[in-house]
Amino acid sequence: MHEEIGSYDAMTKLPEILRRVEAGESFTITNRGKPIAEIVPSRATSRLKCKAAISNIKKGKKHEVSDADLKGMM
Repeated sequence: MHEEIGSYDAMTKLPEILRRVEAGESFTITNRGKPIAEIVPSRATSRLKCKAAISNIKKGKKHEVSDADLKGMM
C-alpha cells in the first residue's frame, strides 16, 4: 500500500510510520500537497527476510524420515 502523508503528520507520527514501512508499506511525504520524499522498505530488510526463509527451508530438509522410521512410529 502506498499513502501520501503531510510533512507535519510525518514528523509527529514517525514511529508509527516506521512500523508500517517495516511491515511493507510505503509513503510519499508532501509539503503543501507537493511530493517531497518517498519512504519505502529497505532492500536490506527484504534480503534478510529472504535469507531467513531460505535458512528455515534448509533446516526443514534436514529432518527427513525414512520409510522404516515411519513404520516404526505407526
